[in-house]
Amino acid sequence: MQQPMQTRPVEGSYQFQGYLDDYLHGVSKQWLKVAPTANPAMLEMFRDRDRQPYRELVPWAGEFAGKYLTAATQVLRLTADEELRSYLARFVDQLTALQAEDGYLGPWPHGYELTGKAPQTQHGTWDAWGHYHIMLGLLLWHEETGDEKALDCAKRIGDLFCARFLGATRPRLVDTGSTEMNLAPVHALALLHRATGKQRYLDLALQIVDEFAAVDDAGQPLAGDYLDAALVGKEFFETPKPRWESLHPILGLVELYYLTGEDRFRRAFEHWWWSIVKLDRHNNGGFSSGEQAQGNPYHPGAIETCCTIAWIAFSVEMLRLTGNPIVADELELSTINSVVGLHSVTGRWATYNTPMDGVRKASAHDIVFQARAGSPELNCCSVNAARGFGMIGDWALMHDEEGLVVNWYGPGAMTAQLPTGTEVRLVQMTDYPRMGVIRLHVEMAQPQELTLKLRIPSWSAQTRVKVNGEPMAGGTPGSYLRLRKQWMPRDVIEIDLDFSPHYWVGEQECAGLTSIYRGPVLLTYDRRFNDMDPDDVPSLDARTLAGELASWQSWLEPIVLWVVEEPDGRKLHLCDFGSAGEAGTPYRSWLPVEGVQPVPFSRSNPLRSGRPSWPDEDQKRTGNLR
Repeated sequence: MQQPMQTRPVEGSYQFQGYLDDYLHGVSKQWLKVAPTANPAMLEMFRDRDRQPYRELVPWAGEFAGKYLTAATQVLRLTADEELRSYLARFVDQLTALQAEDGYLGPWPHGYELTGKAPQTQHGTWDAWGHYHIMLGLLLWHEETGDEKALDCAKRIGDLFCARFLGATRPRLVDTGSTEMNLAPVHALALLHRATGKQRYLDLALQIVDEFAAVDDAGQPLAGDYLDAALVGKEFFETPKPRWESLHPILGLVELYYLTGEDRFRRAFEHWWWSIVKLDRHNNGGFSSGEQAQGNPYHPGAIETCCTIAWIAFSVEMLRLTGNPIVADELELSTINSVVGLHSVTGRWATYNTPMDGVRKASAHDIVFQARAGSPELNCCSVNAARGFGMIGDWALMHDEEGLVVNWYGPGAMTAQLPTGTEVRLVQMTDYPRMGVIRLHVEMAQPQELTLKLRIPSWSAQTRVKVNGEPMAGGTPGSYLRLRKQWMPRDVIEIDLDFSPHYWVGEQECAGLTSIYRGPVLLTYDRRFNDMDPDDVPSLDARTLAGELASWQSWLEPIVLWVVEEPDGRKLHLCDFGSAGEAGTPYRSWLPVEGVQPVPFSRSNPLRSGRPSWPDEDQKRTGNLR
């Protein structure tokens, strides 16, 4: 079996502070601890699936419980909130009790289980997709709590899939339709094999991979050809199934690489990640345009919450697989900008679409068509959004073969246990991402020889690192700075990242406009913070641009507010993208900027960001830090 390059500490714990702590507690209190109670059809649709009259359900209704459980469990790993833990335990008790004798746990009536159709819908059903999300949530819950009934429920679902589809049976899973969704169980089956060692789960997962390339009688693709198309170099948007849901069956490839060692699975997975980051990841770290890949990161189509959450899950696996710090940069970009941006600051609601320019609307507005009696707030995005925060625990602090890897910067503490049994607590004293200076305190009970790796972001052109006041060599952008020493209980690492503005010059629909970044933060015009209206935003000159951090004296203070004074005396306030549009005001992240040249995409700089030639070299690094 192959092993990931980086793994999450099993015994890790987190005490985040600042904006992240606020969001985690807000989304827990306002959503995770109340969603099933306020929307009881999340579970009741399983209980009365055979009762007349049938519920009028959206094809993907069976996913809601699983997506909710996955998101809530991942948030629980960060907060250790005992009230949430108890609430979820009761939820899992209810969910598992609704499983049919044959293992079925969907909302469709008897005779239509896993067929892709049901009498109350003309649009087909995503029944296998719903079971996939339930399996994923149950496996995470079992991993977190040791709850055996959760694992048993997941196994019974796996056994049902094997009974229906394993071997030369008809119909095949690929024949049930909606294949970018209904082939997703390949991922859960691989995870289930890892958890149980049962060969039949692996056999069916490999069979589903073969079905990726299936065609109908006319020779037309039935599925996305996710393996073969990657190996011949197609871009993701060119596949037969470029919708965002396809990322979930593709996640099965990386798990199968670990289980089988077949390198073609690894190569295909990596190929798709690079294709998406090049052609379909937007300036805010969001993925998709109009719910699918378009081959154009400037496309103005809706950037759906579910798409971005799937992209982050995809990137977590890419980081585990490769250990490439560039991937951690991408995770930070998506989390600090899009995950924060798609949530209400209270945690009460999340968006369906978080556009590069526009306004933010609650998903309950944009996709209200999914609301039903008994589930007024449930939709594909509302149940999924919190996972964006929860997944921080999957990449913030990692183990590799040498030691600990620090990927997340922000105020708070992260703790991991070393193979020796020694507990290491890493405490960050910082205002990041408002500022780029971090004091990292290394705390342990006794001295310990240890390698610490610090992520040096690709956008940090000039990074300074000191250990106990002594400058360290290295700090190359887009790398890990490796620090190996006998760490003492009160050692301090000082990290000073380059927070001078860097710029992504737009093309296609964004030609003539530029995105401005300060560190990982996408700076954004929001009408709420400015006297000028969106069409009156002045053109900025990157060669002379200098600003200073400001505070907001009214309510709903942004995470970052940076003010620039124009030659005519006007002041332009730019906030972090995550805070933009919080009050329903229009915002823009593509702005008129001159004096900076476009930078082509590269694997060392996938953000395409660059800096101008500064007239004052001292201003190059310090002009923005006031």
